[in-house]
Amino acid sequence: MPRGTVCTVEPDREFVWEGHRVRWTRGGHGPPVVFCHGTPWSSRLWAPIATALSSGYEVYLWDMPGYGRSSMDDGADVSLGTQGRLLAALLQHWELPSPHVVAHDYGGAVALRAHLLHGARYASLALVDVVALAPWGSDFFRLVRENAGVFAALPPPLHEALVAAYVRGASAQGLPAAAERMLVEPWTGPAGQAAFYRQIAQADERFTDEIEPRYGELDVPVRVIWGEDDTWIPADRAHRLAAAIPGAGLDLVPGAGHLIQLDAPEALTASLLRWLAEREVA
Repeated sequence: MPRGTVCTVEPDREFVWEGHRVRWTRGGHGPPVVFCHGTPWSSRLWAPIATALSSGYEVYLWDMPGYGRSSMDDGADVSLGTQGRLLAALLQHWELPSPHVVAHDYGGAVALRAHLLHGARYASLALVDVVALAPWGSDFFRLVRENAGVFAALPPPLHEALVAAYVRGASAQGLPAAAERMLVEPWTGPAGQAAFYRQIAQADERFTDEIEPRYGELDVPVRVIWGEDDTWIPADRAHRLAAAIPGAGLDLVPGAGHLIQLDAPEALTASLLRWLAEREVA
């Protein structure tokens, strides 16, 4: 899988929950694997790797409300609290009592909240460059959160340039043009621009503070996977997180930043395949 590969798999099904329209898709055959994206991403970021795994697993991709192809309604609650409850409901909708879960960025906090607070059960959990430990959020992220109304009023060309510059900073290798377009496109247009600043305005460390003391309670096999060159969430967090979770393993991926899916897709895919294969023989 070449670096920066963009897959055009789109969420083609819909789940309606508490007024949110959640777009999702699935494919492949075998044990179920659910992929959770973060911010400001969508399921498209996971699509090439999910496709690579689909020869041996049934893979599920979904866009959180406020992201990707899911609803971006004015005034919607797209906080981590809502997303965690939604994931638990979505697993019930899919009739998946104990899938493997692979989570990136915000998706880590969502998956951890769904498990620790809302009864979701997993066969295993892979945490990839996740939001899980305070403090989190860059200086830029905090600036936008504190002035979301001002940023939301930017002229569209300036907004698109800002988002493009922001997502480029998450890659250690540099983004190919097609990958950058894929990441920026959901945030364009009036609905996308408003949604971009809405999800940042609703970011709150209290959602991870609530669960961080409980990581020692995790009773599911956990693998922490991290890009060594992640500047958004530096790799020292990977060591801290693995140490906080009983029995957790740790893979560090050289040359990869926060966008590990694009910087090192082969290494990430290999790490996930090893992890899943170990669970099958355990």
